[in-house]
Amino acid sequence: MTDLKRTYWEEVKAPKLQLPALSCDAHCHIFGPGDRFPYVEGRSFTPVDAPKEKLFALHQTLGIERCVIVQTALHGFDNAVVIDAMQARPGSYLGVALCSAKTSSQELELMYQQGFRGVRFNFMAHLKNSDSMEDILDLSKRLKPLGMHLQVHFSSDLIHDLGPQLMQSVAPVMIDHMGRVDAAKGVNHADFQALLKLLDHPNMNVKVSGIDRIAKDSDYTQGIELAKVLVDRFTEKCVWGTDWPHPNHHHIPHDEILVDAISQIADSSSKLEHIMVSNAEKFYRFTN
Repeated sequence: MTDLKRTYWEEVKAPKLQLPALSCDAHCHIFGPGDRFPYVEGRSFTPVDAPKEKLFALHQTLGIERCVIVQTALHGFDNAVVIDAMQARPGSYLGVALCSAKTSSQELELMYQQGFRGVRFNFMAHLKNSDSMEDILDLSKRLKPLGMHLQVHFSSDLIHDLGPQLMQSVAPVMIDHMGRVDAAKGVNHADFQALLKLLDHPNMNVKVSGIDRIAKDSDYTQGIELAKVLVDRFTEKCVWGTDWPHPNHHHIPHDEILVDAISQIADSSSKLEHIMVSNAEKFYRFTN
């Protein structure tokens, strides 16, 4: 059971599930330290620093060897905090950047060399996106030759309008947190059904992260159920992530509980190997 009053994400225990070698946390963030990597002006809040050293320690406890760090809006288009972490774990820690949709091919090539494998665009109410879909789709043409992808974060109600547009992307697309569907509404709800339909498209992929975000029940059973449907149906298109340190959340989940839930989401050794190792290795092009 999850303690909804828990506030200290530093308190992490070893999970019961032993993850396969080279398992990947494909979605996490780093905040600061703010005195070295300043937060953007006009931000809605200032987070508690969650630097790379705490992330490295978390992964050691959980049994995770690879990672994809997603640049946070609190650091804006200055991706230095992610670059710093990638340089400390070359080849085994990669990144997803925030940048303008009008970023040039030359700039993207430099980002790839630094370890970035994609560019994220937010369509959540609390994370304003100033780029048009036309410009984002144009960017996908520059991402594709480099082996980079679009990562998209949207509220579930937007999937009906965004889905057909995302299908036009030349580059592969990674959908964050199971499309932020409401797990309480179940498998047959229109939003989840639209996500399944979208994932039938060959360019679409999904993170089965966020069982704790899409479910309000304390043991995340409803979130696990939807994640399992995705893994069962799209075994080769799913990756998993902690979403540490869990920003903009209604509670702070225990990361070891999220890891242990993977055994219910991927109920065979083959599925576990896919979502934790081989899918991430192929999609993000890990070298270590």
